[in-house]
Amino acid sequence: MTVIGLTGGIASGKSAVAELLRARGAVIVDADVLAREVVEPGTPGLEAIRARFGEAVIGADGRLDRPRLASIVFADADARADLNAIVHPRVRELAAARGAAALASDPGAVVVEVIPLLVESGRLDPFDLIVVVDAPVELQRSRLMARNGFTAEEADARINAQATRADRLAAADVVITNDRDLAWLEAQVEKYWPRLTGLRSPGRPVCGVRAGGGCGRSGPGSPPGSRGGPPGSA
Repeated sequence: MTVIGLTGGIASGKSAVAELLRARGAVIVDADVLAREVVEPGTPGLEAIRARFGEAVIGADGRLDRPRLASIVFADADARADLNAIVHPRVRELAAARGAAALASDPGAVVVEVIPLLVESGRLDPFDLIVVVDAPVELQRSRLMARNGFTAEEADARINAQATRADRLAAADVVITNDRDLAWLEAQVEKYWPRLTGLRSPGRPVCGVRAGGGCGRSGPGSPPGSRGGPPGSA
């Protein structure tokens, strides 16, 4: 099994790339999706958030009030760190289970873990390859303003809460640039897909997080969130 870490700044187009890889046969494990699962009503994750941030971040329906929580954590680095400490370990555990299930189903699977804060987490080692989806900061900002209705200041707060563009590019094995249209993006995915599948080795043991590390690349990777709001940020 090949395990690929897919990351990029908020509004860079990670989800679009993930869907193009899914269409080519990759198994997608999306940290944003998992981050929502681990804070569903009745979960230990939601109770931990309640204990740290209070009832104000719980909606009348018993679900996490993401906009309210976002307003807290994007204005306070310590609060954001506390949230990440609650969510990230639970997401990693769930991602490991999904990866193990993919391996059991197909020893030659290509598993792509979509992790917005991969570089920030300092856990690149579990992955055989790091793919970074890149877009200029100005384009990230305009996409956030159009997609989420943010002001420029709100968009910048979310962009600045993540690693710099330079830091992400420095961690990349493959860079997919998403500053044009979907056809351009798909052409790049098609170009790099043979390299991703070329890493496959049927029967290969599960690496990294799933086997204690040590059989992937060296360097930094970890999880988070949701598009424009916590936990994490896509």
